[in-house]
Amino acid sequence: VWGFAVSLVEEGVELRRAGLVEQPIVVLGCYYGLSHRDVVAYRLTPVVADARDLVHFARAAVDLGAPRVPVHLKIDTGMSRLGVRPERLREFVDALRQEPGVVLCGLCTHLADADGSESTVTEEQLRRFAAAYDELSALGIRPAVTHVANTAGALRFNRARRDLVRPGIGMYGVAPPHTMMSGLWPVLSLKTRIVALREVPAGTGISYGSRVRVGSRARIATLPIGYADGYTRRMSGHAQVLCGGRRCPVLGPITMDMCMVDVSSVPHVELGDEVVLIGAQRGRDGQHDQPITLDEMADWAGTIPYEICCAISKRVPRVYVEP
Repeated sequence: VWGFAVSLVEEGVELRRAGLVEQPIVVLGCYYGLSHRDVVAYRLTPVVADARDLVHFARAAVDLGAPRVPVHLKIDTGMSRLGVRPERLREFVDALRQEPGVVLCGLCTHLADADGSESTVTEEQLRRFAAAYDELSALGIRPAVTHVANTAGALRFNRARRDLVRPGIGMYGVAPPHTMMSGLWPVLSLKTRIVALREVPAGTGISYGSRVRVGSRARIATLPIGYADGYTRRMSGHAQVLCGGRRCPVLGPITMDMCMVDVSSVPHVELGDEVVLIGAQRGRDGQHDQPITLDEMADWAGTIPYEICCAISKRVPRVYVEP
């Protein structure tokens, strides 16, 4: 959203020429349900992929006394998720011409394999997108702005950059596969504090099932974070955290609201001590193990860094820090 908010200069010029109010925040999801009036009322620019939305937006503009609604059209060039298929483009244009309250200002698509090992799929999508743009031009419609590239697309395919790019995982400081990015620094950390601390004898079972048992006397810390917070149960048996600057294993299955960690290697550990689940930490003694990265956590969970970022639930407080 911020990329659009600061970059839609060209579109703004075209909107003014068309007698429209600039609406630089673009809603990318293409699904509006019963929210068409909200989009118009808050002066947002919707991306549409269904001609039926044109009717709803035009009607909302009339009801609210708003100017014509600027929209971006998504073309499905190969993702098969959202978008008008290229062979249905003319039908969409016919529907658009029936709604003078809506004006097409942008054209976009989504790349399905920009971070793949081969470029064939992406090159074909870019060809289809260019053909769709040419077809629109032949029909007398020239979108003021086009956007295609995600992080990997922007880095690997010059033709994908178009007027704007839509960086995603790169903004978190994570390099997509096959991009050879360097110099990124992570912008996300995930932290909690110890809420319980206990000494347990050898053979004690940890967490549900008691199948994980400590081999010797151990100091176990309980952390108030679990899979309901996005700290997925799939990492059980693999996850580590940083406590006192040292890596400590998470023991047993991760539970809904909590998980248990073996902090036996950490000197002077106390209740309330900070524990880092994503990011870096330096201990009181200067100890500073390697940071825990999104890539590493994704490997533990058998998924991708994107899911780890998105899965952190709303009940986890966010603290925004200026760089």
